[in-house]
Amino acid sequence: MPIGVIINAASVLLGGAFGAFGGKYLSQKFKDGLNMVFGACSMAMGIYSIAPMKNMAAVIFAVIIGTALGLAIHLGDWINRGAKAMQNFITRFIPTPSDIDQSTFDATLVTVIVLFCASGTGIYGALVEGMNGDATILISKSILDFFTAAIFAANLGYVVALIAIPQFVIFLILFVAAGLIYPLTTPTMILDFKAAGGMLMLATGFRMVQLKMFPTADMIPAMIIVMPLSWLWVTVIAPLL
Repeated sequence: MPIGVIINAASVLLGGAFGAFGGKYLSQKFKDGLNMVFGACSMAMGIYSIAPMKNMAAVIFAVIIGTALGLAIHLGDWINRGAKAMQNFITRFIPTPSDIDQSTFDATLVTVIVLFCASGTGIYGALVEGMNGDATILISKSILDFFTAAIFAANLGYVVALIAIPQFVIFLILFVAAGLIYPLTTPTMILDFKAAGGMLMLATGFRMVQLKMFPTADMIPAMIIVMPLSWLWVTVIAPLL
């Protein structure tokens, strides 16, 4: 049962509705302050996930090679294009708020779609829950997503709440796929996988506080190659050292 996936989608749905309804009562200082706290929470979740890793070299190799691959194939650009197409579909049914210009609305909504549907934290959380049933990451993310959705919805309106639908579909697919992968893994591979996901959460935190804009979307391939690299390190490379 994808409990974490369901809770995460529900948090975006409810947060978006809450923000659209009561966002006009929130000051900009309040919104900015919460965003900084969200970033710190994401960093804390990342550090917590990195700490138990077993093979630092394999994780570092995975993050570097995976990010290089993502940058080479312009994965971030492809994700942004998909978000733009999703945004065009959503806005057919919900018009742009009258107090925001169309270009600003479009750019912000694309950012929100990527944040909720293609974030490293969400992908990592869905895969972890699918592998071992641990919904902790997605539940923790849901707390952040509720307030993040509320803040964005205060400016963009109810359209933010509808992003919960594609988010649920994407994370459910990842959840099912992870269940098929898990029997092929070892405990060491899982811990190294979590550490790679933690690196993405740490980078996401830096982006949220606008300290450094890491290419988090381009870092996603690291989570695909980290487990094979972990296995290779333990079975082939480490015995030779």
